[in-house]
Amino acid sequence: MPGILQDKIAIITGSTKGIGLAIARAYVSQGAKVVITSSSQKNVDAAIREFPAARVLGLVCDVSDSEGVEKLIQETLTHFGALDILINNAGISDPFYNITDSDPAVWGRVIDINLKGTYYGCRAAMNYFLESGRPGKIINLAGSGTDKRSNTPFISAYGSTKAAIARFTYAIAAEYKDTSVSIMLLHPGLVRTEIISTENPTPEMQRQLGTFETIVEIFAQPPTVAARLAIKMASSWSDGKTGIYLSALNGWRKKMLLLSWPLRKLLNRIDRNNY
Repeated sequence: MPGILQDKIAIITGSTKGIGLAIARAYVSQGAKVVITSSSQKNVDAAIREFPAARVLGLVCDVSDSEGVEKLIQETLTHFGALDILINNAGISDPFYNITDSDPAVWGRVIDINLKGTYYGCRAAMNYFLESGRPGKIINLAGSGTDKRSNTPFISAYGSTKAAIARFTYAIAAEYKDTSVSIMLLHPGLVRTEIISTENPTPEMQRQLGTFETIVEIFAQPPTVAARLAIKMASSWSDGKTGIYLSALNGWRKKMLLLSWPLRKLLNRIDRNNY
């Protein structure tokens, strides 16, 4: 039986690990053809081995390079002949520092990849969708900092980019509300990936480690939760809609995870896998 994304063509940036890889797996399982990307050729080669060759294309792309992102779109069109879905997933975080101890070059690199990368991806995909007249779906990744009640001390660059990506997504959704392109925002929740790794902690993280690890233990979820939402957003469910926001860690889910934590801990059912 055909999947709900049968033969749709999707680019997922930063998709050799973690949330991006989980979305790629989910999309292929639903019949999509997926472009797997990373800034590392080694990571691309390792990721695409698990997929049927006809269903994936592996490309190296540094999303902070606007020409590289334009090339990513063109290589996708050359290989698959079309594009239906773009997921701007690639992202990094700054080390756990206050701003006086931070490295301006590292702080700026987070802006370049997370925020500028999302802008470059949206711009390139929109040009294609508008010129071709093809209905499209653009899904940008939210995160801590998106909600005005969500504070991000010691990772101020990451939080700033996620807040900016939210405003940017809503702005371009309004700009193109009269087109056939759905522009949406997905919050994947808290997932144990490299971006929240506690290996080689900074002095500031060492001071905050107990609190941080407790928060992760309570609220971390596997990336499959976000991947299911990403399928929904890319499906016909979002046809004719734009400016949609879905979260894998909404208020109801936060409450459920918090209340169930003591029992999950007692029964040793806390997922401590790194994705």
